[in-house]
Amino acid sequence: MDWLCCFFPSYSQLVGGRSSSTSGKGKNHEGLIKYGFSLVKGKANHPMEDYHVAKFVQIQEHELGLFAIYDGHLGDSVPAYLQKHLFSNILKEEEFWVDPNRSISKAYERTDQAILSNSSDLGRGGSTAVTAILINSKRLWVANVGDSRAVLSRGGQARQMTTDHEPNTERGSIENKGGFVSNMPGDVPRVNGQLAVSRAFGDKSLKSHLRSDPDIQEIDIDNRTEVLVLASDGLWKVMSNQEAVDIARRIKDPMKAAKQLTTEALKRESKDDISCVVVRFRG
Repeated sequence: MDWLCCFFPSYSQLVGGRSSSTSGKGKNHEGLIKYGFSLVKGKANHPMEDYHVAKFVQIQEHELGLFAIYDGHLGDSVPAYLQKHLFSNILKEEEFWVDPNRSISKAYERTDQAILSNSSDLGRGGSTAVTAILINSKRLWVANVGDSRAVLSRGGQARQMTTDHEPNTERGSIENKGGFVSNMPGDVPRVNGQLAVSRAFGDKSLKSHLRSDPDIQEIDIDNRTEVLVLASDGLWKVMSNQEAVDIARRIKDPMKAAKQLTTEALKRESKDDISCVVVRFRG
């Protein structure tokens, strides 16, 4: 574990923990909301490309829970950049406290532009993102690009809070921009025969055919809201939403729950990097 619950006074310090950490946990100021994370390198012959953020911070009179998974491809430069900059860019938006939806959307777009502008340093790779911002323990804002997913459990029922951005489902947008979707036997659909998601940060060589605008959902946290699970597709390829929240609900320690989720994904022969954050709202 490389860090626990944190309270930072300035936006410049809003960075997360390096994803090569196996696991860690923390809780909010009152100790009522707890989180844990677990990350496991996949079987591919390259360094770990998943990064995460999981922490609580105090800004003025507000407490924010900041949780994210960034699943990189063709290197780890872009997910590392997102880990360091995306949340701080969101919170720098002047309208954040009055219009979080618009602020999140603008910050996603501006962050992607910064990544593309720095492609000579960051390389040609890219990353998915799923981010969750919990405001004063009462309202949750979830955004994503790509196929990293957030699933909420309310009254025992799984509710997906994100949209999987896959080439087949956004084929029209890709083709309207002059790209194509390949469907080779034995392989997943890919944008221009290369990328298995239709929205991503970075990927400069494909950007004219990709989108980076997020889908955003918000929800009130009530006394029926139990857990939130954020994970990369290394988990979701082998596990349903309901299976994941059932495991997360059953194990009261959220770090142990996150470890159990990654362990179960490995048992089911997931080959990809597997990263998971579990937030437990009560109990």
